[in-house]
Amino acid sequence: QVQLVESGGGLVQAGGSLRLSCAASGSVDVINNMGWYRQSPGKQRELVATMTRGGNADYADVVKGRFTISRDNAQNTVYLQMNSLKPEDTAVYYCNLRTVAGGGFRFVEVWGQGTLVTVSS
Repeated sequence: QVQLVESGGGLVQAGGSLRLSCAASGSVDVINNMGWYRQSPGKQRELVATMTRGGNADYADVVKGRFTISRDNAQNTVYLQMNSLKPEDTAVYYCNLRTVAGGGFRFVEVWGQGTLVTVSS
């Protein structure tokens, strides 16, 4: 019953910036972990960045120093600020939610539909 709505993808030139947003809506009131994964043709889906509710962030090595993840827990929204974009960042970016619902009785994982980021050289 939880949905993730992503926005912010698009076409940008190398060296440019984009800001992705993902808002969770539905029956989950608290969310333990939100983040971003990406997938390009011929590659497995890979972690980009995640953040716990308490603010602990985990980044893929290839984006460290360029991407920043942030959360607005009150609005159940996660953001990904992407700077100094490179052509190899081109991928479909998926929002991910992991939490425990129902007073700890149920594990929940939800994926967004994906938003395409294309970086031209």
